[in-house]
Amino acid sequence: MSDEFYIKRCLDLAAIALGNVSPNPMVGCVIVADGKIIGEGYHQEYGKSHAEPNAVKAVFDKHGNEAENLLKQATAYVNLEPCAHFGKTPPCADLLVRHQLKKVVIGNRDPFSGVDGKGIEKLRNAGIEVVSGILDDECRYFNRRFFTRIQKQRPYIILKWAETANGYFATKDGHQKWISGVLAKRLAHQWRGEEDAILIGKQTAIMDNPHLTTREWIGKNPIRLVIDKNLQVPVTNHIFNTAAKTIIFNEVKTDVIENIHYIQMEDMHFYLAQKIAFQLYLMDIQSVIIEGGANILNQFLNTNLWDEARIFTSSTSWGDGVSSPNINGNLQETVQIGNDKLSIYLNEIK
Repeated sequence: MSDEFYIKRCLDLAAIALGNVSPNPMVGCVIVADGKIIGEGYHQEYGKSHAEPNAVKAVFDKHGNEAENLLKQATAYVNLEPCAHFGKTPPCADLLVRHQLKKVVIGNRDPFSGVDGKGIEKLRNAGIEVVSGILDDECRYFNRRFFTRIQKQRPYIILKWAETANGYFATKDGHQKWISGVLAKRLAHQWRGEEDAILIGKQTAIMDNPHLTTREWIGKNPIRLVIDKNLQVPVTNHIFNTAAKTIIFNEVKTDVIENIHYIQMEDMHFYLAQKIAFQLYLMDIQSVIIEGGANILNQFLNTNLWDEARIFTSSTSWGDGVSSPNINGNLQETVQIGNDKLSIYLNEIK
């Protein structure tokens, strides 16, 4: 099997933990000896063992007394450079050196300053052959949330909305009127469990009274973020329930009341998108879905602070309404979801 084959297997393993390892990257590791996989593992949860120790443990669990000799003849495949620093766990590069692996094949070099080539250097200094850059673009896109946080000092930003066939986003009088279908709603709830946080503005919180949870899907609830400058959203609304941590960005107060965190910001009418993005970075929030309303979405679009847009287009039309935001991005994919069309755009003007 080729190096690419095993790196793809690393990605398949790593993807199992989507939504559970942030702000760490998703990493899988496959250990091969004599053309056979002798152990594999992945980083399952933030704060717990990384992919490499899990894969090494799998070798010992499966092969017992033969494990040490097998590892000395083995190649470890990993989609991201083994870490070289002490964090919540010991350095993975040290582990591979200790077991005297013959070779390590890497997808991406880690952009984090505590690693960034240091893991590769440790391995090579120990006499281990290192090959890197295998499926580099594919691995980078896979961990795009992590790369964005490290390199841009902000979270990976996903814009999401639904619009009618003739381009309307919401009703003019502000009352709630559902646009997309049941399958689209279920998929949107799956997405929520995959990202760290979900953001809405005051009007959406008041008019739609959303839960912003994963009720239609099995998964963790994201952190709920609400922009409410003057604290006008009624505390009886769903976002104030105990289902998830909720952060209210406002100009009135900073306070913590059980799971509700109030964060005071100054001059929210200036550079709001930039301020929110940087605040989320400081809070180690690695990815966020922005669900509206139109004003909030347009602020992030107009400042070019977005990475991906997911737009459901219904087959129904309205006589009038609020026009949906205009997207200027690279269309990656269109998928039919029930009666709705899902279009996914990437921002390539960054």
